[in-house]
Amino acid sequence: MRLFKILAVAFFGPAFLAAPALAEGKSIIVLDASGSMWGQIEGRAKLEIAREALASVLSGIPADTELGLMAYGHREKGSCEDIELVVPPAAGTAQAITDAANAMKFLGKTPLTESVRRAAAELKSSEAKATVILITDGIETCEADPCALGTELEASGVDFTAHVVGFGLTEEEGKAVACLAENTGGKYIPASDAGQLVDALKTTVVVAEPEPEPAPEPEPVALAENVDPVAYLVEGGAELDERIIQDVVFSFTALGADGTPAGDATTIYGTSKGSLAPGKYRMVTELHKARVEQDVEIGPTSYLSTPVAVLDAGVLNLTLRAAPGADPDPDAFWELRGAEELYESGYSKAYRVFPSGEHALKAVLGAAEASQSVVIEAGKVTDLDLVIGVGLAVVEATYAEGVKVEGGDHFVEIFAAQKDIDGNRKSVGYTYGAEAKFDLPAGDYFAVVSLGAAKAEVPFTVKVGERVDLVAPLNAGVAAFSFGDGNTYLEVFGSQKDINGNRTSFGYGYGPNWQSTFPAGDYVAMVDFAGTKTETPFTVKAGERLELTITKP
Repeated sequence: MRLFKILAVAFFGPAFLAAPALAEGKSIIVLDASGSMWGQIEGRAKLEIAREALASVLSGIPADTELGLMAYGHREKGSCEDIELVVPPAAGTAQAITDAANAMKFLGKTPLTESVRRAAAELKSSEAKATVILITDGIETCEADPCALGTELEASGVDFTAHVVGFGLTEEEGKAVACLAENTGGKYIPASDAGQLVDALKTTVVVAEPEPEPAPEPEPVALAENVDPVAYLVEGGAELDERIIQDVVFSFTALGADGTPAGDATTIYGTSKGSLAPGKYRMVTELHKARVEQDVEIGPTSYLSTPVAVLDAGVLNLTLRAAPGADPDPDAFWELRGAEELYESGYSKAYRVFPSGEHALKAVLGAAEASQSVVIEAGKVTDLDLVIGVGLAVVEATYAEGVKVEGGDHFVEIFAAQKDIDGNRKSVGYTYGAEAKFDLPAGDYFAVVSLGAAKAEVPFTVKVGERVDLVAPLNAGVAAFSFGDGNTYLEVFGSQKDINGNRTSFGYGYGPNWQSTFPAGDYVAMVDFAGTKTETPFTVKAGERLELTITKP
């Protein structure tokens, strides 16, 4: 007679490696992938222990073992219909089952009754003996009756027996599932830790050959690093992207007798491990602007504790461009604000983690600004390619045609062409020096260039994504004076007097040397030599330099 087994697995302890081999015949493992598997035993998530143990057991089974995998609660939250035969029973499926378990998310409810029913139905084609071993860390959550199922299967005429191992269940919870075993002539065995779970498995697993004597377990050896914290953006989500995983900071502070943190903190960064004494700790996990605080327990130093932090956060993948199709602009500035005084800023591009929710984003490039709301979803990457919408204006100044103004002495200011109600134009940017560059929104403007007493104004238009090069002709030259000493005063006036007999002042300075730029034309240099004043007429030509030496008469 062939033996058929259904293994409904909710948790495996590390010592499950010593469990007996599977019996001959077809088998189905029913894997509990409910959300309760995120609970911890001795500092480790139960789902991680389950995966490791399952992989170890399956790696040692004979290649001709006909094995399948059924799972529940692994695809969606809150559904009692989330049950799937992931790997149909067949020979050589060990690696496929291992891979499926490793990729599985632990999300949903615990429809254990319906899962056992479907597994039994899958093997019902044979009249051979069928045995189910249910190892569960939770009770039925889908309004089904495991007791009634046990009675139903026993009365079906199939040679069926169910054994139930209740891992970490209270006495009342145990009664809720023990009847499944009792109604089919099986056993209910409670287990409160990994060791008891192993003993329960050895008691309930029926094998074709006698169980070998277990090898003596070695004494636990303390690990040099016994803490390996893990962070997820969302519960059941994927591992952190390699671009951000090294930025995670885990801070552990021991809890005092009153449950509050006391003493210095121990910090672990990124994928590194650390060393902590066994006990309870306040763990603070930070990744960019996401932060979560929780209490965790670190197990014995001979075990690797892997406390898990869920940040409830997402990633903003931001790129700022001046115009459509342009490269990311290194001068484009962004800032993001959110609830509870959240603030972050930077330039050009960003790949940053933020708490889930709605945030306000502002981007600035030159005189242009763009704002919008950004919704960050937990566990997701929000890709945002933001075009600020500017063109580039480049302003050069000349003394005369073909004679550029070099250096950084001249002042360049950009005004909006449209005047306000008072007749004034709004200044939108300014700078000093040659080849002055301005990022501007589309529109009409004036560039005003000033150097000494010379000034030029040039109108222009900006289009998004285009460059406009401007030349501001000052029609001016330079006059350089040598005169007196540091106390000697010189002032330049226009040569023509107004109707009142006054002349316009174009600038002044002190000896012994002074120079400035003047529009082309005729002038008079008035020098005060300690009370003795002289006037020297001179002419400035565009694009030329004039040097004058003025002496005391």
